[in-house]
Amino acid sequence: MDEERLVDRAVRVLREGGCDRVLVVLGAWVGDVPGADVVVNEAWPEGMGSSLRVALDALADTDVDAALVTLVDLPGLTPLAVRRIIDADATLAAAAYSGDRGHPVLFGREHWAGIADTARGDAGARDYLRAHAAQLRLIEVGDVASGEDMDLPPR
Repeated sequence: MDEERLVDRAVRVLREGGCDRVLVVLGAWVGDVPGADVVVNEAWPEGMGSSLRVALDALADTDVDAALVTLVDLPGLTPLAVRRIIDADATLAAAAYSGDRGHPVLFGREHWAGIADTARGDAGARDYLRAHAAQLRLIEVGDVASGEDMDLPPR
């Protein structure tokens, strides 16, 4: 049996969770990702901050009013968790796993410029989220998903 690539799984989970359009930012590897629009980040060695900026820039001239951002290496992310974040009725929201902030994170359009200004290195939107903690709504999804990140040791 063929195993599903992480990127394909992420696209499937996002679509099943209710995302109408999925944008995938690629860099070190560039190829076809069925079910997604692909954008290439030539500056990918700079870290995930550059990928976040590229994604937000790609959405700038669309009618999209919010972006749900996630990593591809989250094997425990589920469509139910995605749906909870989308349905949160917030312009700045993040998944929470037993109260700890994780991915996915939802950014309303009004936050994009500020996020792009602060997204550097591997911090992504971390500094922006800290600066806007009072506006950030944490949505508990730990009962329907795992926040396990394949790049980090288990919590």
